Amino acid sequence: MDDLGTLAQLNWYPGHMAKAKRIIMENLKLVDVVIELLDARIPRSSANPILKDLIGTKPHLIALNKIDLADSAVNGKWEEYFSSLGKPVVKINSLNGKGIRQLVTKADELAKAKTAKFASKGAKPRNARVMIVGIPNVGKSSLINRLSGSASLKTADKPGVTRAKQWIKIKNNLDLLDTPGILWPKFEDPEVGLNLAFTGAISDEVYDIEQAAQLLLWRLKDRYEKNIAERYKVTEMPQTSEELFELVGRKRGFLQKGGVIDT
Repeated sequence: MDDLGTLAQLNWYPGHMAKAKRIIMENLKLVDVVIELLDARIPRSSANPILKDLIGTKPHLIALNKIDLADSAVNGKWEEYFSSLGKPVVKINSLNGKGIRQLVTKADELAKAKTAKFASKGAKPRNARVMIVGIPNVGKSSLINRLSGSASLKTADKPGVTRAKQWIKIKNNLDLLDTPGILWPKFEDPEVGLNLAFTGAISDEVYDIEQAAQLLLWRLKDRYEKNIAERYKVTEMPQTSEELFELVGRKRGFLQKGGVIDT
């Protein structure tokens, strides 16, 4: 099964995202470095083309987040890819802190040229100013909470929690600007919309969750059949996505009265 059906027309661009774009545009001139947070499971799909245009020539660092949820071998290939484009890249896990120290060091290095310029003119030394940008639900607030050593920013496993800019002073002489997650008005490639739906970057109110889950499970089977078989103790792999979805539901005990799986 790979019939996308209604999933082929996925788009999600609520009104607050236009405001988010304005916030980023208005505040770029205030910062020395931009950290673009990408989802390590879908780096290409989570790279917002609008942000690329907005950032322009501003010093730019890529952070591949949620590496614990992605294939470690593939993580390394994406790191090589971005490095080949001349973009500094750090692999991180914003929840457990892996890679955070390296991320701060890289950001500080990129910002030094700007802060040194101020100091050379006799200005009072100031902290490096860093803007964190990315799509919804990519982990921006979790990253800032980790950097600041607190849980002051509201986080949730759904897109669109952060709706306004927030300056946060942290250690390591950095001031961070958290910005709302932003998507773009139209996904030219249906696969991008699917990947964003699979990883929770798009509100589940605009697509059929069961259809998306079924499609995702089938694609995971195609790439990681051995893992799926071991995880759900499958001895004979079903031949259709519907059968696999049904089987996994039963293996996990998601049943309603009458033995019907609870989707």
